[in-house]
Amino acid sequence: MRISDRLTRIKPSATLAVNAKALELKAKGVQVVSLAVGEPDFPTPEHVREAAKTAIDQGFTRYTQVPGIPELRQAVCGYFARFYGVEAPMEATVVTNGGKQALYNLFQCLLNPGDEVLVPAPYWVSYPALVELAGGVPVFVASPAERGFKVTPEELDRAVTPKTRVLLLNSPSNPTGACYTRAETDAIMEWAIARNLFVVSDEIYDRLVYEPAQAVSVCDWWERHPENVAVVNGLAKTFAMTGWRVGYALAHPDLIKAMTKIQGQSTSNICSVAQKAALAALSGSYDAVEEMKKAFRRRRDLAHGVVSSWPGVVCPKPDGAFYLFADVRALFTPALPDSASLCTHIMEQANVALVPGAAFGDDACLRFSYAVSDDTLMIALDKVAKVLFG
Repeated sequence: MRISDRLTRIKPSATLAVNAKALELKAKGVQVVSLAVGEPDFPTPEHVREAAKTAIDQGFTRYTQVPGIPELRQAVCGYFARFYGVEAPMEATVVTNGGKQALYNLFQCLLNPGDEVLVPAPYWVSYPALVELAGGVPVFVASPAERGFKVTPEELDRAVTPKTRVLLLNSPSNPTGACYTRAETDAIMEWAIARNLFVVSDEIYDRLVYEPAQAVSVCDWWERHPENVAVVNGLAKTFAMTGWRVGYALAHPDLIKAMTKIQGQSTSNICSVAQKAALAALSGSYDAVEEMKKAFRRRRDLAHGVVSSWPGVVCPKPDGAFYLFADVRALFTPALPDSASLCTHIMEQANVALVPGAAFGDDACLRFSYAVSDDTLMIALDKVAKVLFG
């Protein structure tokens, strides 16, 4: 059997691999605590679950339109109007199998072989693979912990070449939780538009931003420059709907048609029942979301208070998402010289799963997810501290 050449450069998802290892150990009876997976530990809100049950009972189990049922696409438009005051037509939206498929479809539509994509680092583990699967070349623009893991237009400008086609933004960030301010976002967007770059903005964590920070979207830039901007979002993090696989994109109607063509020849429409659940989520109450956000903010403060106090560790306080990204290079030794070996050591000695920063483009760091209960979080961090400091 011969596997295609395009897959030789693609690595499996590191976060899913770590979580799989934790589940494997649990199956053997080992009590493992996972701070690796980016998944809310809350149930999907009741009104969303009830909408899915009703859809099943009513027999809503057939194929739908490839880009989503019209009422759900209208609800996506309503989301941008509700939170950002941006009016969009239904034709500028598509509903996808999670935000990941929206990104995949976008890069397949936007990139030709050899086109370069600027990817601020640290970055979500799947970004490089999604670019490479479309024949593109990811170009990483590093920003260390000391600068809050945020890039500037000047740093981006130094990475631009005649082959640069796309800038990929992610705020709030996975893995760092960093959030660009309105002024920082506008400065980057002005820079990108002036160079006729296409901006893909992954805003999957935009409802999980902690005051006094504020959620910032580039959808207003899409409104002014629809041929240069696409916004990707989804329901996984906001509504604790990771397994439902509902994402969506806002883009120029012509680009949406191209994305729909790809989707029609690959997955077709997303699950019909999940679409009805998503409709209830986007058009209903956000009270459950606000309760989750309160819990995540409390956990952030608890976890950051612990990790930032560790000797030699640099850990910026995140404004969003549910991760800490800690620079632990001061703890490396000849026996444990990098983030992967340190994570393996912690797993073996403390039975706590973390993700090495190398998976996110920064080998100096470890990612801690605080999407677990307060008690579980504090117990896990105590175990890690004992391994690191005795």
